[in-house]
Parts: sequence; structure tokens; C-alpha cells
Amino acid sequence: MRVSRDKIDLARATKCMTVSALAETYGVSRARMNTILNQREVTPVCAGRLARALGVDVTEIIDTENE
Repeated sequence: MRVSRDKIDLARATKCMTVSALAETYGVSRARMNTILNQREVTPVCAGRLARALGVDVTEIIDTENE
């Protein structure tokens, strides 16, 4: 599953959330969160956890432009 870094960044900006705060809410280190965000391809579970940590629906962070 491909997530959009731009959409994740937009959701973080809306919530005034840093990568560190997202990592804490998600339950991983900031370094691991950066790895997750930079790899773009994630499992459905990971996408769901990211969406939950951001307080958005998973469809809001999925990259639909490159399908």
C-alpha cells in the first residue's frame, strides 16, 4: 500500500504535529517514523496505524495518483 508523504505532512500540519509527536502517538522512535515516512510502501496495518495516530481516515493518506 502506498502512502502519500504530502498528505501525511498536510494532516500533521493541520494538527500542528511534529514527526516526533507522530512517532510517539504511533509508538515508535522518531528515526523509525522517518523510515516509515520515507519508504512510502507500507503494510495496510501500518497505514491504518498512521491514520489513527493522525486522527484521519486511512483514505486521506493513501496515494491515489500513481495507481
